[in-house]
Amino acid sequence: MRTVISVLFALVLISLPLTAVAGEGPMALPAGSNAGADMHNKAGIKHWGMGHAEEALKHFKEAAAEDSSIAEIHFNEAVALDKMGDHGAATKHFKKAKDLAKGNKAILSSPILNGHLGH
Repeated sequence: MRTVISVLFALVLISLPLTAVAGEGPMALPAGSNAGADMHNKAGIKHWGMGHAEEALKHFKEAAAEDSSIAEIHFNEAVALDKMGDHGAATKHFKKAKDLAKGNKAILSSPILNGHLGH
């Protein structure tokens, strides 16, 4: 019986998005970022806080359309995609976030990012 419970517990953990385990969410943009990107990013974070991952992702995509060179935007897209179960797309955005991180320790040491990238 103990084995059955252990297996069921493991299956539940595997089925959870990594964000649920890691407790990570979207990040604010650095000071001085593109104003349009910042506006959409803030809207995405607001929707994220209300539990609306799909709506948050729409705003993060709008932020990326304004300025796709900001690591935090790719990180935020990745977190939302992970929450929605699209781990392949999330991994691509986590890789881009890491590439653009410019030493940002919050991104580079992120458990969810490193979990997706296998580090």
